[in-house]
Amino acid sequence: MGDKGAGNHSDVTDFILVGFRVHPELHILLFLLFLLVYGMVLLGNISMMTIIVTDSQLNTPMYFFLGNLSFIDLSYSTVIAPKAMVNFLSEKKTVSFVGCAAQLFFFAFFIVTEGFVLAAMAYDRFIAICNPLLYSVHMSRRLCTQLVAGSYLCGWLSSILQVSTTFSVSFCASRVIDHFYCDSYQIERISCSNLSVNKMVSLSLAAFIILPTIVVIVVSYMYIGTTVLKIPSSEGRRKAFSTCSSHLGVVSLLYGTVSFVYLTPPSNPELRKVASVFYILVTPMLNPLIYSLRNKDVKQALGKILWKKKALY
Repeated sequence: MGDKGAGNHSDVTDFILVGFRVHPELHILLFLLFLLVYGMVLLGNISMMTIIVTDSQLNTPMYFFLGNLSFIDLSYSTVIAPKAMVNFLSEKKTVSFVGCAAQLFFFAFFIVTEGFVLAAMAYDRFIAICNPLLYSVHMSRRLCTQLVAGSYLCGWLSSILQVSTTFSVSFCASRVIDHFYCDSYQIERISCSNLSVNKMVSLSLAAFIILPTIVVIVVSYMYIGTTVLKIPSSEGRRKAFSTCSSHLGVVSLLYGTVSFVYLTPPSNPELRKVASVFYILVTPMLNPLIYSLRNKDVKQALGKILWKKKALY
């Protein structure tokens, strides 16, 4: 499809976010639901970061990665949820051109960064279980810092590429985005330009950025599984696997919900919106619970903090 002579992107000053196509009376209910879940996201992830920073016993590579994971979860939920809640109570439901580009940039930045951090965490578990005697040598503070910094760099580069290609198109007369946030797929749907470059960029990002993180996670757990099966005692196997179960749960939640969104037929946009809620709000809400409920060190650190507060009173 070539350009149709409609207004260029420079003529567009704002977009309209449709949100969920429900009766207006339900917007208050959606606002309260988002507010409740977002509040739990804030509470859970801020608490997790506080526990990791304040307890010296959690000064290990695994918790260094986990602290960054909590920060990223909190960040990409904050990029989307507040604006969505404002629109539930607003009649205009608009977002400026710059605001839309910024929202897409930061969301892509944090979601890609999270994929790389999860891959780094998988590598950390691989070293801890498959080569425990050299764990402190391999997983040095310098390497951990480099892995996290590299994750943020990859997220930044990919988000710049995605946003620049998404907003370099010409837009048709319609400026209505059929979603509750600035989703690149829905933005491209209201474009009048040839999207072959956009599709090529999307495939390139998947091939060179997203795919390697999945490969690292899968290969790491293949080696972990092989090593665990060689442990003679059932108790030893259970302890070894328990150190990975939380990470596996988080990986499954994120990649499962994201995959569901992009495998859902475009003809069913409402289902895609509901699925998006899961990885934007539900997954960041559940991640701290998964790590706190299944991790003895985190529970002990939380108990110390609560005991100190109780003693003060």
